[in-house]
Amino acid sequence: MPDRSAAERATVEVIRSPQQMQEALGIRFSVFVEEQQVPIEEEVDAFDDRPGERDDVVQVLVRLDGSPAATARLLLAHEGDGYPHIGRVAVLAAHRGTGLGRVVMEALHAEARRRGERGITLSAQLHALPFYERLGYVAHGPVYLDAGIEHREMDLVFDD
Repeated sequence: MPDRSAAERATVEVIRSPQQMQEALGIRFSVFVEEQQVPIEEEVDAFDDRPGERDDVVQVLVRLDGSPAATARLLLAHEGDGYPHIGRVAVLAAHRGTGLGRVVMEALHAEARRRGERGITLSAQLHALPFYERLGYVAHGPVYLDAGIEHREMDLVFDD
């Protein structure tokens, strides 16, 4: 029997407990603070408080064979014709290129659709543009710095 891919072995959890949040923050600390040198005070914010109790954010944790491997969040508050915002997309270095980034993004796409949203926006690091483009996102606007890293805004409009 062939070995199942990482994406097939992955499980997705909506973060509802402080323990799950700590696991997600551990991934984010490794990726953003240690690897990318983002100051911790810019990485952790109020959206990370009270997991499972908030109605303005959905955070997910992807496990591979039971161990935390990826995370991201969907900020639900938006104005007018805007879309909810995906952010803090992080996959541990050992698991990049295995499909876990797609798994975490598709989980948040499904959550946004379930809530009746028409699309999603995000702020992509320039090196990640091709990844998001493969998921159907379209870049717009100028390049700008966030935490000292070049980014561009991107949107995905749902077809359905």
